[in-house]
Order: sequence, then structure tokens, then C-alpha cells
Amino acid sequence: MTRILRSLAVFVAFSLALGAAGADRKQFSTSTTLGNEATALTKLLDELHYNHDAVKSADYASVVPDYMSDLDGQRLFFLASDRTKFSAELGKNIYYNVAFLGNINAAYDIFYVYQSRVEARIAWIFEQLKQDFDFTAGDTYRRDRKDAEWPADPAAADDLWKRRLKFELLEEILNKKPVDEAKTVVRKRYERMLKNLGEIDGPELAELFLTTIAKLYDPHSSYFSASTYEDFGIQMKLKLVGIGAVLGLDEDTCVVKEIVPGGPADLERQLKPNDRILAVAEKGQEPVEVVGMKLRKIVEKIRGRKGSEIHLTVQPGDAADSSVRRQIVIVRDTVKLNSARARAAVFDLPATTPDAPVQKLGVITLPTFYNESEEGDTDADRSSASGDVAKLIEQLKAQGVQGITLDLRRNGGGFLKEAIDLAGLFIAQGPVVQVKNFSGEIHVDGDKDGKIAYSGPLAVLVDRFSASASEIVAGALQNYGRAIVVGDSSTHGKGTVQQVVEMRQINRSFAFSPQKTGAVKFTIQKYYLPSGASTQLKGVVPDITLPSIEDYLPIGEGDLPRALVWDSIATSKFDGSPLDQKIIAPLKAASLARQEKLPEFAYLRKNVEWFKTRQEQKLVALNLEERQRQKAADDIFRKEMKAEKELLAKNDFAFKPFYLGGPPPKKIKAPKKAEDDEDDDFDADENETYLKADVHLREALRVLSDAIELGGNRALWVSNHAPITARSGG
Repeated sequence: MTRILRSLAVFVAFSLALGAAGADRKQFSTSTTLGNEATALTKLLDELHYNHDAVKSADYASVVPDYMSDLDGQRLFFLASDRTKFSAELGKNIYYNVAFLGNINAAYDIFYVYQSRVEARIAWIFEQLKQDFDFTAGDTYRRDRKDAEWPADPAAADDLWKRRLKFELLEEILNKKPVDEAKTVVRKRYERMLKNLGEIDGPELAELFLTTIAKLYDPHSSYFSASTYEDFGIQMKLKLVGIGAVLGLDEDTCVVKEIVPGGPADLERQLKPNDRILAVAEKGQEPVEVVGMKLRKIVEKIRGRKGSEIHLTVQPGDAADSSVRRQIVIVRDTVKLNSARARAAVFDLPATTPDAPVQKLGVITLPTFYNESEEGDTDADRSSASGDVAKLIEQLKAQGVQGITLDLRRNGGGFLKEAIDLAGLFIAQGPVVQVKNFSGEIHVDGDKDGKIAYSGPLAVLVDRFSASASEIVAGALQNYGRAIVVGDSSTHGKGTVQQVVEMRQINRSFAFSPQKTGAVKFTIQKYYLPSGASTQLKGVVPDITLPSIEDYLPIGEGDLPRALVWDSIATSKFDGSPLDQKIIAPLKAASLARQEKLPEFAYLRKNVEWFKTRQEQKLVALNLEERQRQKAADDIFRKEMKAEKELLAKNDFAFKPFYLGGPPPKKIKAPKKAEDDEDDDFDADENETYLKADVHLREALRVLSDAIELGGNRALWVSNHAPITARSGG
């Protein structure tokens, strides 16, 4: 108790010392409900987190610099002395104040200093922008400062910011803006930053601070405020209740960027892309002006109960007179986010010899492992990743496909049960995943029904963004020898299981709170494949790797701070084994030969090398002539690559898409501005639902075709069955 009282005294003294600086600003305090949430969070992490034994109360001192970095990610505003002072006066007391007192005032005290630093710096920037800048010197700026030290003192900060301003102005000048216009753009940027800073509220800071605490245990644990928890539920269920419009901010005004097909706004045809929403009202209530409001708050106002009316005051995007206003009434309804739903296609792989027929190969694309089903849903409303894939398999089989590629690129995971059920579509029965909790208990979960939705040749396409549930499916099918895995050098490497618990479930007293409460996402288990190998850190290593830019991005699990270690457990019993080398070796050789010969791989390697060069260029020149030369070279390269891509796209395999519930209506988007087209990413063009010149998908289909051909050679069979079929046994 003495230590706790001493800790409280330190906080009171420190808060008084900073009081003068924040006297005219918004002041935050920890409500009773929030304090109870903070205490419950630390108790839950201490007792139930997988990694709880590795985190001690002394480790909470790291929350101070971590939280400072969350506020000031590029290390531009705080000073090194701020870190020293905060660490000395706040760091050693974080655990006791949060765990026993429910006191998170440290979050507010650090923010007050950050706010004063930003305000002072922006005032300095406005003065600097009135002066002339020398773009002929040979100085440089480090573009990415997230791992740099904070400036040692005000003089060092001024020097850093002089180079920072030059860097920002050069970016605009290189975008064909005169110097004065570039200064105006930069000034507006910092005016918006100042405005956004003033709109930060207590719950946002609490969420950031408590998440910083959760991340002491591992990078996938976090605290959700009430509004963030609602967004999380929408992402997992692929549906929300609203009007069906993608919104954005243009300066301070809410602009409709896109109309979601099939949503209320699409069906009623009143709201259009580029329309500006100026005010929002519930039926029978006064309109609330939303100009200048944060986008998140605008979205919260527009969402609501299914069947209720929302009244919008809109400035039409196509109105010649900016004073024109239109009143729109839309009835809220369930909006399904079908862009993340599974889809399929039949691709025609050209014959390799004149007398050979065209080969039909299926592709199933799964962006996430979702489950939309809720109590009270009709059969038409229910959908899940495994259920949708099963339906698509039947459609592909009806088309007579000779093999299927399961595309799990960019799939970051989702519901564990969906991963298990989906893997079960391709194997007769057996373990799919093993999970171990913090006490060492191991549970094996797998497919038990004995049914196989698809028994034919199978490939799985992955990349560095394939994580969690994607890695379970790819790794399990690889363990069974059920599929040939193709892709980047490895998948993401997220081998941990998270549970989301609402605060109201932790403590019954929260049910009576007038305030909305949040939730905690924390790691409770680790994943292991049927073989006993963890997917943590190492991920799943494909049987055949392809050149990829993503291998040079810091996007893997190993790039995250405090990632859990790799380990292994005993293998589970299952009827299968990885593909024999007499299958893998010829498939690799054939793929490598194509990688050396085909123009599309030369195109891909040029992109990878160009990207690597740019990644290695840590310092950016602040000399205008030098930057212009580099930009001219980059522009030439991009144009050449875009032209090459268009040529390669002419040889794209013909395909026929399949959708659940019929083809989706065409998206209604705001037209691009001229300046958007100029810097368009040459890898982002879409050919209906598939990218143009998708080199990795094309090669995965070729590898699958090679495997099918090898399957015709009985000498390569194992257990008297063709390879990569459901009965091959590896």
C-alpha cells in the first residue's frame, strides 16, 4: 500500500508540473468505468495471456517509450529529454497505477506534452514557410524515422524540421506545383493536423495506451474501445447496418467515394459518388452539421438500426453551383461486404502442343475466413468461408475442371473453425491443427466427417500476407501431401490464437454502466500443424517459391516487436505425409526453367530489383536537380513496366468467373482525378475480378498442370494413388 500511495503522489506532482502547459486545452480524466476496464485488462493479461509468465511488472516501464512512439511514429515532435523525464517519473509506476488504481493518467500527461510540442512546431512551420528555401544544397533527409532517435535538443529538432520541410516541399514541386502552391499545400496539411489534434478525445488515448500495455505480451493483443469493437465485428461478419456507401474526407467535408452494390444507397439511387454530406439527422430530429467532423464520428452517426430512416443534407457532386443543397432520406438496411466473400473462376490453360486440348483449371479466391451467421438469420442470410468454398467447388466440378488452385494471398486469417472446416473439404478426415495453451495442454482439432468435397489435384497459392488461418490450411494440406504449395519464400508466420472478450463478460458491474464498454483481444494459444511444427515466425514454406517484392518488405511476424518464439511439439497421428521429392523435384525444375525463359518473370524480376534499390535508399536527396533526375528515371521505368504489363496481359488465360448469388453489380465509384491517374500503381489495374498479368497466379496454374501430368505416371504414385489427390497419402 505504501508503494501504491507513493506512486499516486508521483502522478499528482507530475500532473501539476504539466498543468500550466495544458491549461487552455481539453483536459482528460479516467472515468470509473474506464478505470475498472484498465484494471480488468491487466488482470486478464496477467492470468490468461499465453505469454504472461514472460512479462513482469518492471516491463511496464517500456509502455512509456512505446506509447510515445505510437503518438509520434516518425520521432519528429518529442525530444530525447521528454523520454528521459517520462521514463524517470512515470515509467516505474505504470503497472501499479493501472493494475491496482485503474489510473491511466500517464496517457493524458504524455499526450499534453505531445500536444504542446506539435502546436509549437506547427507555429514554427508556418513562420518557416514564409521564407525562401535552398534546394541546391547537398543535404539529405531520412524518409523513414520510426527507428531513429528523438532529437537531442531544440536545436537538433529545428535542424531536423528544416530538412523535413524541404523534403515535403520537394514532394509537391516534383508533382508539378510551383513553390508558392507547394507551400500552401504543406501549410494546409499542418492546419489539418492541428485540427485533428484538437479533436482527439479521451477514449482514443485510452485505447492507444491500453493497447500499448497489451502489446507488451505479444504484437497481436490489444484493447478495443466500444466503437473499435463494433468495427471489428463488422469485419469478421462481412456485414453492417447502414446506407452502403464508402466515405472519405476532402479537406473538412465528408465525400461519397463509392456506392456499395446492393446496399440501400445503390437501390434507392439518390446518393452518388462525389456527393458531399453536409448534415445528418435521425427521423424527427434536428440535423447535425458534420462539416469539420472526424470521419469516424460521421460514420457512427450514419450507421444505425435496421429499418430506421437517416436524413442527409447533400451538396451534389455534379452541381455547378456550390450552394445547391438536396435532402435525401435513406432507410438503413443490412449491407453485405461481398468484396471479401469467396469467388471462383475456370481458367483455360493453353495447350503446350498443337494437338493437346485446352486444360480447364479452377481457381477459388478466399480473401478471409469469415462467418456471417447469427441467431435468427434465414438460410439465405447465412454464409461462411467453408460453406461458400464448398458451393464453389460444386460449380467448378460441374464445369469439368481438372484441378483447383486455392488462392489464399492477402488472406490474413479469421475464424479458426472455418479454417478447420475448409481444410476438411479436401481430406477424408484427420487432424488439421494442434493448439497449445499457456499451461502446456495440447488439443488436436480436425475434420471428423469423412466426407470430401473435392478429391482431385490441388494447389495452394500463398504470399507473405497469408497469415494465421491461411497458414493452418496451407500447412495442413502440405503435411498431408494433399496440395502443392506455391508462392513467396514463406507465409506471414502468425502462429498464435487470439480470443476477443467483451469487458461486460469479464465483470458484471459493467452491465450497469451508462457508458459503452470495450473489449480485449489477447493471445491464448499457439498453433501447430499436424506434423507438430509451429507456424509462428517461420510460417509455411512453399514447395515452389516465386520471385516477389513482398520478400523485401518488413511485413512478416519476425518484423513485429515482441513476437513469440518458434517451437515444435510431438506430431499428431494422421494418414498422410509431405509430397515425395520425386514429385517436388521435377515440378521445381519445370518452374525454374519457366522463370528463366518467360518474359513475365523478367518483368517481375525487374520490378523486384527496382523496388529493392529504392528500399535500400534510406536517405533522400534534398537537391531539386538530383530529385528531378531520379524522378525522371523512375517515371521512365514505370512507363516501360506499364507497357510491358499491357503486352503480357494480352496473353492472360481466358477465364469464366463464378459468384455466389450471381455476378455482383458493377461498383459505382467516383471518377479519378487527373493527378490520380498520373501516379497510378502499375500493379493495381483490375481485369474484372482478377489482376492483369498476375504472374504468380499464372505460374501456380502451370505448376498445377505439371502436377496433373506427373499424376499420369504411375511410377510416381504413392500408396497406389496419384499425387496431390485426396487418397494419395503423400
